[in-house]
Amino acid sequence: MVKHRNSSRSIISYSSSIARFFSIKAISLYLIFVFAFTIWVLVFSSRNIQTDDDHTKHQQQHRDLIDSESFPPPYLPPRKNLQKPNENTQLWTPPFSFGLHPCVKPTPKYKEFSESDHYVTVRSNGGLNQMRTGIADIVAVAHIMNATLVIPELDKRSFWQDSSVFSDIFDEEHFIKSLGRDVKVIKKLPKEVESLPRARKHFTSWSSVGYYEEMTHLWKEYKVIHVAKSDSRLANNDLPIDVQRLRCRVLYRGLRFSPAIESLGQKLVERLKSRAGRYIALHLRYEKDMLAFTGCTYGLTDAESEELRVMRESTSHWKIKSINSTEQREEGLCPLTPKEVGMFLKGLGYSQSTVIYIAAGEIYGGDDRLSELKSRFPNLVFKETLAGKEELKGFTGHATKTAALDYIISVESDVFVPSHSGNMARAVEGHRRFLGHRRTITPDRKGLVKLFGKMERGQLKEGPKLSNFVNQMHKDRQGAPRRRKGPTQGIKGRARFRTEEAFYENPYPECICSSKEHKEP
Repeated sequence: MVKHRNSSRSIISYSSSIARFFSIKAISLYLIFVFAFTIWVLVFSSRNIQTDDDHTKHQQQHRDLIDSESFPPPYLPPRKNLQKPNENTQLWTPPFSFGLHPCVKPTPKYKEFSESDHYVTVRSNGGLNQMRTGIADIVAVAHIMNATLVIPELDKRSFWQDSSVFSDIFDEEHFIKSLGRDVKVIKKLPKEVESLPRARKHFTSWSSVGYYEEMTHLWKEYKVIHVAKSDSRLANNDLPIDVQRLRCRVLYRGLRFSPAIESLGQKLVERLKSRAGRYIALHLRYEKDMLAFTGCTYGLTDAESEELRVMRESTSHWKIKSINSTEQREEGLCPLTPKEVGMFLKGLGYSQSTVIYIAAGEIYGGDDRLSELKSRFPNLVFKETLAGKEELKGFTGHATKTAALDYIISVESDVFVPSHSGNMARAVEGHRRFLGHRRTITPDRKGLVKLFGKMERGQLKEGPKLSNFVNQMHKDRQGAPRRRKGPTQGIKGRARFRTEEAFYENPYPECICSSKEHKEP
């Protein structure tokens, strides 16, 4: 019995020794493995870091090369002052578009043009975007009336006094070719027709297809109809889908800017994005003509107010002469001032380092008027500082050309903000909706004026409370998909057309389709 116990103890002692041996060996092997793995990770990481550094260095050299060749400082703010890539991404991302996409192809019922010996000539009126949308309307009118369209004459008598012709602003050959199935476009009237008498018409604004079908009776007496004005010649709503899609084909595909404008515009967009990463395009409609036309004098001196009054009264085609500036402002009919825009953007949550491209002409009051916007957002960029003098040489004195640059940079911006709902603001918003509902923030000017009034009375200050009010007010004004708004309730007759949302401001649903429909290239 004793012998058996001793034997058992020996076995247990031996087993414990073996266990300790293997335990020590296992721990040693584990430590060696951990050490080897750590060395491997460090070596691999250092190679990656070196590769990333080399890549970053290469990118930096590439950017520096672009910078030195294209726009030496101080064309854009130093890179260290710009917003970080992960900063407030919600402020920059487009609204959810529900898979909507552009659709401008004709339906199977669409009738292509047939040869015609009738001609339409037109004098486009207004600034760049008023002319663009007007030309799109007139192409559709020529199609409805089965007429050949002569290249439109651009407005040379408006406030801008621009001598540019069609081919200076648009790619004329592309315009003619791209509309080959819709309407025949020629550069000038045939010689045998030039001397014939013409019907001179002021077609009624916001007209239906039926109206223009009735106008074809003019072909019994005339071979040429001259249209005195091009803007708003067609209704916003209740037109056949093929007419609406033709308008979109003209505006978004046919009216391409001239190669010189398109090239410089895209180059400036690349410069902004290569340095800023992302930017806001602010259509700061605070030029002299806009303030005179709207009668908005808030914050101006008596001398400035008088200067604007004189300008308004001396401009014959501006019908309304006596305007109550206070009432205009309270109704939200005035453009936001630069200071108000600064408070608005800050209230939305954009940081002081945000890069803002000013898409505008000469700001009334100059740098002094801009100072309170710049104090909140010092990284303001203008086309004159973004491009070199040589690049802008062919644009100087041509307001329509410089407006085209602003248009391109605004459409391609990460965020577009108009300070007033004019022709450019509407056209850019519509184009951005067409291209995928890019973020477009439309200020509620009437609501903002009330908030700014509280600030003037000392009832509200810049800070979280104002920011909360501003964001609540604009949560549904970010460019998300929605159907075009109809006329204001209670307004009857032709006056209702003025209260409708413009077709070119929101071409949904006719030119923007759901994901269920075939996606066009």
